[in-house]
Amino acid sequence: MSHETLENLLNETRTFQPSDEFAAVANAQPFIYAQANKDRIAFWEEQAALLQWDRHWDTALDWQPPYAKWFVGGTLNASVNCLDRHVNEGRGERIAFHFEGEPGDTRTITYAQLLTDVKKAANALTELGVKTGDRVAIYMPMIPEAAIAMLACARIGAPHSVVFGGFSAEALLSRIQDADASLVITADGGFRKGSAFALKPAVDEALLGETNVKKVLVVKRTGQEVAWDSDRDIWWHDAIDRASDEHVAASFDSEHPLFILYTSGTTAKPKGIFHTTGGYLTQVAFTHRMVFDLKPETDVFWCTADVGWITGHSYVVYGPLINGATQVMYEGTPDTPHKGRIFEIVEKYGVTILYTAPTLILTWMKWGDEFPLAHNLSSLRLLGSVGEPINPEAWIWYNLIIGGGRCPIVDTWWQTETGAIMISPLPGVTATKPGSAMRPLPGISAKVVDERGNPVEKGHGGYLILDQPWPSMLRGIWGEPDRYKDNYWSKFDGIYFAGDGAKLDDDGAIWLLGRVDDVMNVSGHRISTTEVESALVSHEAVAEAAVVGAADAMTGQGIVAFVILRSGIAHAEGDELIQQLRNHVAKEIGAIAKPRQILVVAELPKTRSGKIMRRLLKDVAENRAVGDSTTLADPNIMKLISAGLRNSTPEE
Repeated sequence: MSHETLENLLNETRTFQPSDEFAAVANAQPFIYAQANKDRIAFWEEQAALLQWDRHWDTALDWQPPYAKWFVGGTLNASVNCLDRHVNEGRGERIAFHFEGEPGDTRTITYAQLLTDVKKAANALTELGVKTGDRVAIYMPMIPEAAIAMLACARIGAPHSVVFGGFSAEALLSRIQDADASLVITADGGFRKGSAFALKPAVDEALLGETNVKKVLVVKRTGQEVAWDSDRDIWWHDAIDRASDEHVAASFDSEHPLFILYTSGTTAKPKGIFHTTGGYLTQVAFTHRMVFDLKPETDVFWCTADVGWITGHSYVVYGPLINGATQVMYEGTPDTPHKGRIFEIVEKYGVTILYTAPTLILTWMKWGDEFPLAHNLSSLRLLGSVGEPINPEAWIWYNLIIGGGRCPIVDTWWQTETGAIMISPLPGVTATKPGSAMRPLPGISAKVVDERGNPVEKGHGGYLILDQPWPSMLRGIWGEPDRYKDNYWSKFDGIYFAGDGAKLDDDGAIWLLGRVDDVMNVSGHRISTTEVESALVSHEAVAEAAVVGAADAMTGQGIVAFVILRSGIAHAEGDELIQQLRNHVAKEIGAIAKPRQILVVAELPKTRSGKIMRRLLKDVAENRAVGDSTTLADPNIMKLISAGLRNSTPEE
């Protein structure tokens, strides 16, 4: 048996230094690490002091594992920090959002307009009976009203629970019930893939279940026909139009719940991750300013995430607005009406900072270089990646084709639970390596440990843990304290572990290896799916890959790979390409990681947020009935993959 907690197989030696010009004017300077190390708590107090507090805190941190309270006794209002302070300080005419609807409709919204809309929405919510502490479910397309609804809830102290608009009525119902929401804010529908999709019918269906929802506020986005319950349903425009545009925001305790966001659990019941106010706002504002080097007077920031995910909460709504950023918000899909839509928008608005997911970068690679190259992307000065580990070849492509070789790349690691970025390069400070998140941010303590919780040596892999509390950390799982302790704090006593594996390279840089549940055990070697996927994508024919471990009588588990070929590459006759790919993995990593089976597919099973559902691929690889695929962007994909794998031949 191997004694490695996780094998360290791939070796990446290329490094990219920040340019002297970028480093000279970067928000983060090298001394920031030493400053944070000297006194971590004082460091976070300095960051918190940049927010507008109505009452200063008495104690910076009250830590009683696994429960943290930050800036205890302080009071503030999230919406005031995002909006009022900018207007009061003379920045009201700055553009907050350039909104681009999928059909091509646009809106330009200043900070002053956004504040007026949020004040009116806050008054409308109050008129509908929403009180401080009540939960509000938000089920919306990616339109400005989604952000306005979130900020209006925050303004009156009603925690919001945003449910991604791609989720089913059943998923919506379970989240409404768990949070015991009293109001739902939705839209008739939105635009996606060239046509209107409906949202209101899913709300109607969900509310046939047992809930305490009294009213439903409906934004008219598409104008499609909707069923209407005149006792319950209210048009957003009717409620907002009659509301006053004067609203004095109340001040809430630093630990007042700001939002609940559901993340899928290993069991059927989703986990309601809840975040509070002061610590969360402190860390999202700090990380947004430092990791993206934001210059609010000149930058145009675009995070492509939906507000239904944590990335949209932290880096579309709260972080950027606190920092006075000008942003792009886009409603639709990246290939509507053509595969260059994202690049067209970058050029149109002069986007300077682009933050997106590796799955989209891999999709662009698959479509071909001609789409980005057809647009002027010279406004870009910094690129970011979020969601899962980015493999080195995708990083290099992103750097060269999208960034023109001149943009630092921040490859960020964090989770719904952490609330804000935890591990990332600091542009202008860090010499980056393609595919590595590099090191914990100032004020964050993250380590890679073995089974016994001891830190691993450089060149070894293990479990990624966080051993000191941080301001934006989750405060629990809504209504389930035992599940919170069991899920995150039980593997290592008093230490946070959320299930990711990582390795340290010979320089001590951190490489994320994905969920430890996705680790494959091949003849006693614990091999990360991420490393095998990176090896496959480094072959010129492969655009994207997903790998799972399937039960194998000889080796414990055999590696089964599903690959998408790059645009224009024909599927080689017979097994020639498959054999090439097997040998390529052996050359890159070692014979132990050679896939038992490789299947060329047209698409991979992905959720609407772009996460690959490896669990479903594992079902197919082990000849089981495929599990729940309701959250997939295209549920039919699994039928095609199942049929293909049955007809492919494993290597002996």
